[in-house]
Amino acid sequence: MAAMAAHTPNTDTGRSGDESRSRNGSASAPTSTPPSGSGMPSRNPLPLSASQEASVREVFNKRVRDQCADEIKAFADCARGRTFTIPFACRAMSNMMNSCMAAHATPEEHDRAREEWFAQRMVRAREREMKEKRKIEQEKFHREWWGLPEQDPEKLKAQLEKIEQPERIGGKVVRKRTGDGSSESR
Repeated sequence: MAAMAAHTPNTDTGRSGDESRSRNGSASAPTSTPPSGSGMPSRNPLPLSASQEASVREVFNKRVRDQCADEIKAFADCARGRTFTIPFACRAMSNMMNSCMAAHATPEEHDRAREEWFAQRMVRAREREMKEKRKIEQEKFHREWWGLPEQDPEKLKAQLEKIEQPERIGGKVVRKRTGDGSSESR
């Protein structure tokens, strides 16, 4: 539900799209029309599941932290060895760190993080498939080693079919990527 709310237009006239916040207080996806005049609220309007949005948010946060690494390190060095005096002794470093993160945590950066997440989708799918196949092989070895009965062939077949199922994005099953960057779906 939260992922869907991030892509709905902002109807509150008292706030701009950049000021809209989700329930947990973090900035949501851009809701105002970008200056490009495309009429779309975002370059990536496809709704994702909550876990997929969380993955995009992790990529976004990592990118922002990487861009502000020097400011974060300066604040951490100041805070090291202190307890309740941190807000007083490290105020300047804290303000620099927060202003850097606020400057880089833009809707455009969120769109770039989302594009990066989509670009890495096939790599993650291959890794997940290899991990599942290895798990099945290890279970088979375990059963042979301990002399346990073999797994039900129907159950094994169902597990292998599940591994081969394509990822669902936006409610559609994405089959494969074509050469021009678009994807075919069922």
